[in-house]
Amino acid sequence: MTNPAVQVTVTTEVGYCPFCRRSRTLRREERHLGGLVRTKIDCESCHRTLSSTMGVPQPKAEEAVEAEPAAPAEAEAAPEPAPKRKPAAKAAARKAAPRKTVATKKTRS
Repeated sequence: MTNPAVQVTVTTEVGYCPFCRRSRTLRREERHLGGLVRTKIDCESCHRTLSSTMGVPQPKAEEAVEAEPAAPAEAEAAPEPAPKRKPAAKAAARKAAPRKTVATKKTRS
């Protein structure tokens, strides 16, 4: 007998199934159990479980957008790129030390 308080969300999406080795319809089932969510992803063609995880619920996309305050455009400035190396420095870095070879003894015949 199932608990009527358990909320189940079922969605389907197209994704890759490693068992079928093709793009298939994948079924995502989320069971809300108190403060935790059990997520199970199955292939609808071969009926294999691809993923089964337990964790805290993720905020909805709408809630996540509202929760983040709008940042000013000045704060979103791109970081400065690293300075380019000079050609002489590149050549010096590429130059490797000479190989050391192991000397072998010659035997008299």
